[in-house]
Amino acid sequence: MKLLSWNVNGLRACLNKGFFEFFGFIDADIFAVQETKMQEHQLETEFPGYEAYFNSAEKKGYSGTAVFTKKTPVSVRYGLGIEEHDREGRAITLEYEDFYFVNVYTPNSQRGLTRLDYRMEWEGAFLGYLKKLDSEKPVVICGDLNVAHREIDLKNPKSNAENAGFTPQERGKFTELLKAGFTDTFRYQHPDLAGAYTWWSYMFNARANNAGWRIDYFLVSDRIRDRVINSEIYFEVTGSDHCPVGLVLS
Repeated sequence: MKLLSWNVNGLRACLNKGFFEFFGFIDADIFAVQETKMQEHQLETEFPGYEAYFNSAEKKGYSGTAVFTKKTPVSVRYGLGIEEHDREGRAITLEYEDFYFVNVYTPNSQRGLTRLDYRMEWEGAFLGYLKKLDSEKPVVICGDLNVAHREIDLKNPKSNAENAGFTPQERGKFTELLKAGFTDTFRYQHPDLAGAYTWWSYMFNARANNAGWRIDYFLVSDRIRDRVINSEIYFEVTGSDHCPVGLVLS
């Protein structure tokens, strides 16, 4: 089974920057996107062979997630089931016979860490949600988690130690998530690979210099990590300030 995830930083804009070509080429069974920045009715492009599920933010042109799937899910859930966390379209869960597939766009703590307190509340709620799902059947989680977990996961760890996405609080929450029974599939396969990033600032020629961050992930319940065949970063794919990440499961 081939799974893909991509923060497209505006789906309609990305459609004009090679999204559809990559979508067709990769031929994923499930393709998740984050930061759609749109409402479902605004999508004019069709994706033959796929069902589409959207969770859009109340605020137009902001946040949002979507999932395109070849296989009809058993059920679909939008958000975490907590009103204060479900206004920004940040999560979609598709239930299949033997696993849950969770697409998430974690809130950014923002410049000056103005949203760090809310981020911590979200993290607690999201972990509780995942634990409940995991108690029922294995879980596959993908998306922009807005955190570089370890120093190896970004180009300049020292200068970013107190910046959004690399604070001790955010990194600690990611560690807590892993300890709760989940595996970072890329690090599971590539424990010491440096320079593997999924996001680059548009400033200072960051992408050309590979001065990036690895903040986009595929995680799986520990008990199915032996099903991981390949966890990949598609560095060469442009169209957004993020690149796609993929997972192949047996």
